[in-house]
Amino acid sequence: MAIRIASLNSGSNGNCYFIGTKDEAVLVDAGISCRETERRMARLGLEISTVKAIFISHEHTDHTRGVEVLSKKHRIPVFITDLTHRHSRLQIDPALKQPLPAHEHISVGQLTVKAFPKWHDAAEPLSFVVTGNDVTVGVFTDIGTVCHELTRHLSECHAAFLEANYDEGMLDRGRYPLALKRRIRGAEGHLSNTQALDLFINHRSHHLKTLILSHLSAENNHPQLVLDLFKRHANGTRIAVASRYEPSEVFTIVQ
Repeated sequence: MAIRIASLNSGSNGNCYFIGTKDEAVLVDAGISCRETERRMARLGLEISTVKAIFISHEHTDHTRGVEVLSKKHRIPVFITDLTHRHSRLQIDPALKQPLPAHEHISVGQLTVKAFPKWHDAAEPLSFVVTGNDVTVGVFTDIGTVCHELTRHLSECHAAFLEANYDEGMLDRGRYPLALKRRIRGAEGHLSNTQALDLFINHRSHHLKTLILSHLSAENNHPQLVLDLFKRHANGTRIAVASRYEPSEVFTIVQ
């Protein structure tokens, strides 16, 4: 049996990741509008009716912009921590708001979702692993510091969305103010290409089929640059780059 995954959008302008079977799916984050989420899913042949839950990683608007309308229109439960909810100021129907405890397995039909803490400049940020049909998929973006939890969960994945936010040289030479450059590089910022590559080389599992490089900076990275970097070390893993302008293809992941 298989799991289907796709990035509907990935970047500081909006993040939304689809993971599911033919009949049941979840979205990790909903940072593009409801209309655009619907449009992009339809373009990929994915049915919005299969989405049984939305999981929110943290309160930044590029991860939450479409949550309210999407949840209300399609009656989709939203799993979010209380602290993230307060900081986000989202108006979620109380009947649809669900708790999101870290380290616990949450069943969504035949899928199981587990959240775990990550380092990022947000109130209570979380990464996710989603398992179904004996396939495990990770969503690992918006991370400032690599921790044991991240390396352990990556080592169990058959596929993953992994942040490769910036090229160090491009960030150094770029026009961002120094304070912003420090924030991006900081312990609660984002992963660079080389940090992500180190994770991939040293902590991937032997059964990692697909790696989708995600949350690329528009100013400080380039898709072809990071794709070429990772392909040199792929060793049989399919490498793709998630776009900030359009959805990816639908990847079918088998055990």
